[in-house]
Amino acid sequence: MIYKSYGKTGLNVSAVGFGGMRFDTKQSNEENAKLLHYAVDHGINYLDTAPGYCDDKSEDIFGIAIKQMADKRDRFYVSTKGMPEKFDTAEKAQEAVETSLKRLNTDTIDFYHVWCIRRWSEYELATKPGGQYEGLLKCKEQGKIKHIVVSTHLRGPEVENLVSKNEFEGVLLGVNILNFLYRWDGVQAAHKLGLGVVAMNPLAGGIIPQNEDFLSFLAGENETPTEAALRFCISCPQITVTLNGFTTKDHIETACKVADNAKPFTEEDIERLRSHVTNNMDKLCTGCGYCMGHCPVDIPIASFMQFYNNQLMLNKTDTEMTKDLAVEWEWGVIADRHANAADCVQCGRCETACTQHLDIINRLGHIGEWEASLKKNGEQSS
Repeated sequence: MIYKSYGKTGLNVSAVGFGGMRFDTKQSNEENAKLLHYAVDHGINYLDTAPGYCDDKSEDIFGIAIKQMADKRDRFYVSTKGMPEKFDTAEKAQEAVETSLKRLNTDTIDFYHVWCIRRWSEYELATKPGGQYEGLLKCKEQGKIKHIVVSTHLRGPEVENLVSKNEFEGVLLGVNILNFLYRWDGVQAAHKLGLGVVAMNPLAGGIIPQNEDFLSFLAGENETPTEAALRFCISCPQITVTLNGFTTKDHIETACKVADNAKPFTEEDIERLRSHVTNNMDKLCTGCGYCMGHCPVDIPIASFMQFYNNQLMLNKTDTEMTKDLAVEWEWGVIADRHANAADCVQCGRCETACTQHLDIINRLGHIGEWEASLKKNGEQSS
């Protein structure tokens, strides 16, 4: 395992981090907790979770593992988060920290994130007098938090502005081998200022392993596109930790194997990637799910956007997408929908919630046209 210094904290953290948002929730919390043991035994010492992950089970799973590994507590670092919109006062922020401490079975949280800054107004909400940041500072004074950090989905130049405020010791942001051209300003700015930089979605929310044939250009000699994507972030000097959402022991072994043999990308490699990565690559939905629950007519937006990725990546025609939609209606990610894309009322709530600022309404309009074609041809849509 590679270890790197987390900014100016003096802590050495594993280049591979355990992202606690992809547990198999069909299994018991106790069974999932075994994955954390396995990860720590393999040298992973950065463990990241949050309230709400995995049907709000993730912090509890972490808590089981942390209690079982009490004698190893000095061997790993625990990270969790809180949204400024939900904890908009110092008191609420302190209560949230107390709740996480109890769920995690720990006396202190090593890294606490001001979570999911998507718009500048959310940063202002977090840092207002009497707001979340003030409450977190009090928790830090009490030893309940060691380091206050931030999670953001802002674009590169906006991230640079965010981290220049000197309120945070590290930043968590979405960067991977497909979108690095569009996110790199933020990564470099944070690194130059001496912050720890944690990369989330290194596999683009599963897009890369699910489309390895199409993305074969990512891979070097004797590696898969998935391994190349992990290597890209793990070996990058500007990135401290690469978070992986682990579901199985095999996932952990793959990431650790890459870290043990992480040969940095050369300038020639980077130029090769530049020639292949198109603007569409930064427009793929990663399936984070932040848009879900906002639609007044209950459209499964994330599922529709994942389906739409196929046209962006594979350049499929409208006819091909219409044919694929017929399969999705019956067997795919939108089979259990309560509403169709054409039911969109264009309220804009999903776009406001979208961490990637995607043009969701426009995409739903395209899908609605494919739905209309299926109806015209006698397919059923409900």
